[in-house]
Amino acid sequence: MKKTLMSSDITGLLLAWNAGDDKALEALVPTVYEELRRMAKCYMAGESTDHTLQTSALVNEAYLRLIDSSRVQWKNRAHFFAVSAQLMRRILVDFARKKRNKKRGGNLQMLPLDEGLVVSGDRARDIVALDEALNELAVAHERVSRVVELRFFVGLSVEETAAVLEISEDTVNRDWRFGKAWLVRELRKADHS
Repeated sequence: MKKTLMSSDITGLLLAWNAGDDKALEALVPTVYEELRRMAKCYMAGESTDHTLQTSALVNEAYLRLIDSSRVQWKNRAHFFAVSAQLMRRILVDFARKKRNKKRGGNLQMLPLDEGLVVSGDRARDIVALDEALNELAVAHERVSRVVELRFFVGLSVEETAAVLEISEDTVNRDWRFGKAWLVRELRKADHS
């Protein structure tokens, strides 16, 4: 993960921002904005090329929501980017729901998680179905859901995910395998009902 600032510097700036230091926010914005752009590119990679929501719009919407969230007490860099990932996911899911409601099924493109799990309009699965399954996974296995979200939606490597969640790489690998298998099972169950 490319960073202009060290993880501890970002945490320090977030804490200073919590305390009302506007200069901390000014120092934080360029680094955070670049990370948000990288995350948005990963989110948008699964969308069709004619998707009307562009990467920049996703970044800007998430950024505005984050900056406006002065009531959030940021704990550290990991907390900030986890909230950012969830915001981007919600923005895309809301957009997909609106599109689906307008077109009753829409034209969503395949969104590959790996060879074993493909979410597509042809299989009556789209980003909304994946979001619902991830929400169910979070209820049963919160950390596993966060690993899947960071690896799949944000595009973080195993090493980066481990650093953000402050867990071992082995734990990330186990949670990633379990999460993918769980999602495959749940989406297949939903497909047969």
